[in-house]
Amino acid sequence: MTDEPGGRPPVPVVGMVGAGQLARMTCQAAIGLGVGFRVLAGSAADSAAQVCADVQVGDYTSRDDVLAFAAGCDVVTFDHEHVPGPHLAALEKVVAVRPGADALRYTQDKLAMRERLAGLGVSCPRYAPVSSLAEVTAFAAESGWPVVLKAISGGYDGRGVWVCETPDEAAEVLAHPVAVFAEQHIEFDRELAVLAARSPHGQAAVYPVVQTVQRDGICHEVLAPAPGLEPRRAREAQRLVLALAAELDVTGLLAVELFDTGRLLVNELAMRPHNSGHWTIEGAVTSQFEQHLRAVLDLPLGAPRAVAPQVVMANVFGGPDPGVYSRYLHVMAADPDVKIHLYGKQVRPGRKIGHVTVAGDPALGDQLRERAGRAARYLATGED
Repeated sequence: MTDEPGGRPPVPVVGMVGAGQLARMTCQAAIGLGVGFRVLAGSAADSAAQVCADVQVGDYTSRDDVLAFAAGCDVVTFDHEHVPGPHLAALEKVVAVRPGADALRYTQDKLAMRERLAGLGVSCPRYAPVSSLAEVTAFAAESGWPVVLKAISGGYDGRGVWVCETPDEAAEVLAHPVAVFAEQHIEFDRELAVLAARSPHGQAAVYPVVQTVQRDGICHEVLAPAPGLEPRRAREAQRLVLALAAELDVTGLLAVELFDTGRLLVNELAMRPHNSGHWTIEGAVTSQFEQHLRAVLDLPLGAPRAVAPQVVMANVFGGPDPGVYSRYLHVMAADPDVKIHLYGKQVRPGRKIGHVTVAGDPALGDQLRERAGRAARYLATGED
């Protein structure tokens, strides 16, 4: 921490590698907390680079760029999982890295994550490392078709996941130069997610369990809290995530995606702000973005409880017309309670460009979902 121009008191500077929408919304939280915040952006056009006062343009795959960025930070954190492991190790020698390289390994290497969770006795889908069609078919002989093939590294938002109905489809995936593992295809009742935050000295806080609605592997809606979830099951999920945060030595946020099959199976982990937590901006005492900053700075964590009985978040995807702002008038006039967040991204069909949030009475759950869905659709396409 150094003195700032004008004699202002020194404050810590958090650096976030990556400048997507997660960094953009974290920047807004940093302004409220009054801490320094800078981003390592791929370009000045990146979502967070458009709004952040301190931007370094560089390549997160370049060790020199990452180390140069860290020189101006007290703490380094991330809005994605893709910084190479050796760079993380080099970073840890010069700055506080939160979460650290040992924890991040389990988000960068999905097979290592499965093996670690299995070693902890955590329920997950059945899996096996595979490198040939014979190994996939042997796995299917025990688990059945379809078989899910997952990229060991680099996948997100449905990318790097292939549901293979037949050996021929599996052979097509294996023909690509991507290391994968096989996983049992799970028939689930619904998908859940839980966010927890943990600080370096071990304080932890957990948010209500939410339901995520996925289409083609991409989150479209988040219902907070998960409707109709038994309190016993909700506590089970929260305890699981708190235990994982401690076991994996996470600092910052941990998001855990779960399959609800009558029992809980862990699907994915993320150690950063997460799409399933966007509802917290309006819907919780402490947003996930503020909480992440508090955690990585080792500040006391904020209250994670919801401030409304039911919150619905709907993602906005790009449509054929890029003029999203021109449709604000209709959306805001039609439903003044809707909160709109756009990410400053170039609009492309199917690209996630923002989200909307609606809060209200859980007895009106379907109406809340319709209101959020209608606003998201109109922003995307201009169609009601």
